[in-house]
Amino acid sequence: MTYLLTLFFISIVLAVISGIVYLIPKVPTRYVHVHLVIVSIPVFIAFIGLVFMNEMIDIGFWHLDTLSWLLAFFILSIGLILQRFSVRYLDGDAQYRKYFALFTFLTTLASVAWLSNDLRLMTCLWGLTLFCLTLLIGLNAKWQITKRVARSTSVIFFVSWLALLIAMFMTYNVTGEWNQSLIFKGDNLAQFKSWQGIVIQLLLVLSVIIPAAQWPFHKWLIESVAVPTPVSAIMHAGIVNVGGVILTRFAPIFTNEWVITLLIIIATVSVLIGSGISLVHVDYKRQLVGSTIGQMGFMLIQCALGVYSAAIVHLILHGLFKATLFLRSGSAVRHFDMPSRMNESVSYIWVLLGRLLAIIIGIMFWLMAPTNSYQIISALILAWSLSVSWTQLVAFGEGKLGRIIGLVALVIVGAAYFAVHHLFHDLLYQYSIYSNETPLLAVIIMVILLLIGSGLNLWIGRNQSSKFVTIIYLWLIHIGEAKTQNIETHPHYLKNHLFKGGYKHD
Repeated sequence: MTYLLTLFFISIVLAVISGIVYLIPKVPTRYVHVHLVIVSIPVFIAFIGLVFMNEMIDIGFWHLDTLSWLLAFFILSIGLILQRFSVRYLDGDAQYRKYFALFTFLTTLASVAWLSNDLRLMTCLWGLTLFCLTLLIGLNAKWQITKRVARSTSVIFFVSWLALLIAMFMTYNVTGEWNQSLIFKGDNLAQFKSWQGIVIQLLLVLSVIIPAAQWPFHKWLIESVAVPTPVSAIMHAGIVNVGGVILTRFAPIFTNEWVITLLIIIATVSVLIGSGISLVHVDYKRQLVGSTIGQMGFMLIQCALGVYSAAIVHLILHGLFKATLFLRSGSAVRHFDMPSRMNESVSYIWVLLGRLLAIIIGIMFWLMAPTNSYQIISALILAWSLSVSWTQLVAFGEGKLGRIIGLVALVIVGAAYFAVHHLFHDLLYQYSIYSNETPLLAVIIMVILLLIGSGLNLWIGRNQSSKFVTIIYLWLIHIGEAKTQNIETHPHYLKNHLFKGGYKHD
């Protein structure tokens, strides 16, 4: 494994050097294809590490296990896909070369950060990752909006990184160790029961909810919709997922029931707000922003409930799915036409049948492990998701054939999800960190909030013309909008280039 790690870092260094070389103006633009080949090498090596990793190994500053290689492979793969997409998408941009260099730097730093076993190295690498993202956001210096967004984002990212930095120094003060493997062993864990341990956990919560765009720090992601689509994709597919990674790595010390309850409340509110934003806004990228806020909230709930393997699976599948949605955003068309049979009694019979089926399956799922706290939440979410999917795909399907096709699609998607979920779960089971004790108070609050949100959703659907619904609708529109000074129907700086033939990069 030492040789594989050496090869991995050699390939990483070559990718970084290639990105720097591409910044030289004399290097032909077509060199980008050579650069993509070089960037693909560490992806291949990380995949080999993932396949053949069957133990946990500490080598110097590095901690190698299945989770480390999985994260490295995922991050580098996303980076490669986005750079390949940008070859044509960003063609003609004045900063064309810089985008590829910064994409390479960002994904390289992020992948190496989660291989590190030293708290100082991990914190520095993650800080540099956020710095590269800030540079990407403000790369178009001629557009004032992205410059303002980059400035505001850099401030809030610094707060997140500073919270992580203080938490790491306090961890060293409590344990006397910088090595993660030693921090979680022996008497060191008992030290986190003190007030210092609670402060460390609170700082970790602050450091993860900011990049995850959780309430009340969700505005930075809403403001960022002005950036180019590949930059948005790398934010939504990679950067926002860091909360699940950090909490998974520090799971053994994340045990205080009041801190866990606080995280669940913040994440649940974010799920409701994010879902509301994605429903009321018509702008496609803003809908994706709302979806990301909600999905990251659910991922943090999984962490708070101690199911870290589910959180890792969630962040990987969400990253791939959200990257796909952003890369196809230019051709996305949303239709709001309601089915013509919506008032027919037969449709409502199918709806009721679907809800009954969802309840039965949810109860059966819960009975598999009735004492597992996360199983309760999963059963509720599974029943709700199945009910919604049944309504959309089966109840309002076009005729008998449409219902059959909808049912087959629902079965295939469900089977594929469970197959992928169990594959990753088995892969991570022996090498991920688990916390089996979930505070009962946190579970009760989570269930109550989910039921309130579901009930509110049903009530709104039946009382769409009421004053209360109008107020909620307008409020969701408001919180989903960027600041006025960060909204521009058309980049004004482009007017200066309209009659100059546009940008050229040889």
